[in-house]
Amino acid sequence: MAQLSNNDHSKYDLEERTAKFAEGLIDFMRTISETAINSRIITQLTGAAGSVGANYCEATEAESKKDFIHKIGICKKEIKESRHWLRLLAKSNPERVKEIREFWKEAQELLLIFSKISRSSKV
Repeated sequence: MAQLSNNDHSKYDLEERTAKFAEGLIDFMRTISETAINSRIITQLTGAAGSVGANYCEATEAESKKDFIHKIGICKKEIKESRHWLRLLAKSNPERVKEIREFWKEAQELLLIFSKISRSSKV
């Protein structure tokens, strides 16, 4: 899954990593058959996945620590929502589970990162 591979620098660049996550999903979802069920899932997943990076960009420009913590919290919510829609996408496309699982793993890693940032910022 080339869309998710990161060099050493970009692996730790969350702005780039969250963008690559959303971009990779967009490219992948273009290959999913268009059914009524898939269309709804794709719309929701695209919104949630794109929102992760957008909110991270806002967090990096936060006006206060409280604002930063709030935006990171939104990142966590959106990445959790992305995992949810990925699960449903896998259910509706069982032949693509292996590929979808790779995106779910990246979403899980991002969730762990944002959770750590959130815990560290509250101290």
